[in-house]
Amino acid sequence: MNLKQLPKIELHCHLDGSVRPETIIELAKIENIKLPSYDIESIKNILVAPMECSSLNEYLEKFEIPVAIMQSKENLKRIAYELMEDSAKENIKYIEIRFAPLLHTNKGLSSEDIIQSVLEGITEGEKNYNIKGNLILSFLRHMPVETIYDVIEVGRKYLGNGVVAIDLCANEEKGFSEKFVNPFSLGKKYGYKVTIHAGETGIGENVLDAVQLLGAERIGHGIHIKNCKEAYDIVKEKNIFLEMCPTSNVQTKAVDSFNIHPIFNFHKDGIKVTINTDNRTVSNTTLSNEYNIIKNNFDIDLDIYKNIYLNSVDAAFTDSQTKEMLKNLLKNVD
Repeated sequence: MNLKQLPKIELHCHLDGSVRPETIIELAKIENIKLPSYDIESIKNILVAPMECSSLNEYLEKFEIPVAIMQSKENLKRIAYELMEDSAKENIKYIEIRFAPLLHTNKGLSSEDIIQSVLEGITEGEKNYNIKGNLILSFLRHMPVETIYDVIEVGRKYLGNGVVAIDLCANEEKGFSEKFVNPFSLGKKYGYKVTIHAGETGIGENVLDAVQLLGAERIGHGIHIKNCKEAYDIVKEKNIFLEMCPTSNVQTKAVDSFNIHPIFNFHKDGIKVTINTDNRTVSNTTLSNEYNIIKNNFDIDLDIYKNIYLNSVDAAFTDSQTKEMLKNLLKNVD
């Protein structure tokens, strides 16, 4: 089974965690942005999180430099385009890119400027490569709730034209869902799909809240449903898809090692799992690499690969025509 040649789907990939180190150096020089170093190996060491992070917070610190670079329309468009290019080169046929627009307003860009620039990069990538992309608008849980509404309103005009969903991310505290009920209810009314980072850092109850209070159709990570029966049961019964990211999960200590990652046990028990990179640069990974990790630790075969691929098709926030195209790609795979 040549994983690199198989068609792939990526549903959980952060734009600011997937910037090419070479691009960061080049753009910093152009814009006179001070970096700790302009040596490529040094920058890689700064951007890539160690496998032994002490916590999710240490992992999240790796986003500071990329976000500093991503403050102009040109840079946002280029970085989105390059992510499409990098993904297409490993035979990803469909990708949902997520990012937090409110992180990119430091130099005066409006939410509309920011969203439009990333969509332009995605569209250009679609034109030049055999890949389809959509955009998820993320919000950081520590930001004021009222700041969400402007992004939801601006993004609304792009629904069905590149923007597909809303998300909550960043550091996870118990019970975070309660304060976001109103903006996410509005988002669902407008037609946004909902995916929520939850159950990543030991709080399985947050997954239950994300589904019941915020209407999550997918969960980013969801590792710790294994420690909360109610969360586990609702994910299984409602066919909530889990966006799992093995390397990231080990780095942030959501799990201690690959061989005890719950993904395969979830799969065997009928929970709908998908495999993703989370952050290509920060986790120093590719989607092929993530599949290889699962293959090497759990001996998955082609039939299991196809099953997880089809889970990703079903989970994708895209139209039926795109889903049919993605399913057809498996017909010649044996």
